[in-house]
Amino acid sequence: MTRWAMVADLRRCVGCQTCTAACKHANATPPGVQWRRVIDMEVGEYPDVQRAFVPVGCQHCDEPPCMEVCPSTATKKRADGIVTIDYDLCIGCAYCAVACPYQARYKTERPSFAYGRQTEQERKRQDDSRLGVATKCTFCVDRIDYGMENNLTPGVDPEATPACVNACIAQALAFGDLDDPQSNVSKLLAENQSFRMHEELGTGPGFHYLWDRKDGDEPPPKP
Repeated sequence: MTRWAMVADLRRCVGCQTCTAACKHANATPPGVQWRRVIDMEVGEYPDVQRAFVPVGCQHCDEPPCMEVCPSTATKKRADGIVTIDYDLCIGCAYCAVACPYQARYKTERPSFAYGRQTEQERKRQDDSRLGVATKCTFCVDRIDYGMENNLTPGVDPEATPACVNACIAQALAFGDLDDPQSNVSKLLAENQSFRMHEELGTGPGFHYLWDRKDGDEPPPKP
């Protein structure tokens, strides 16, 4: 089997937001919609205080609560762990946005443009199928599927890897197959301490965070 997952090394992330920009460019999301965000957090107590930059978005959960509440079955989870939305089935009720503990879902009712008037680039990439429905990070599933069809390895070959991972200037993001013990993400998790966001909810997030801490210390506060 295959279980696609993302790993963010919080020791390396510099909060540059390049992943956010790359995601917006790759997916042509409208103003105000950020499928990949980076939260700027303060960790510790004075005088031992440090900054932590935390990339967030859809966690592609093993047990996605968004899927459980969807009345139209628009939200589905693939066998490889990627949570998808069928825009043709979505009725825009936003139940999924309420159920998601990661604030990863967006709904845009009408077209909006960065500079008021639609630019030529925005005109070419406008997708009316994403109006009035739920949208979110897809792990750039089209790139993954293209890679698998062309004997490329997602997380290794850029053409088959999510745009945010390709763009990261600090190499803080990694993507790969958790079911392959030799994959980059499996090795990162085996060699480092890690946590997942809101694990206590039983959602089984497919997004893992690396963070050095002493025994008994807690990970950074959850956003």
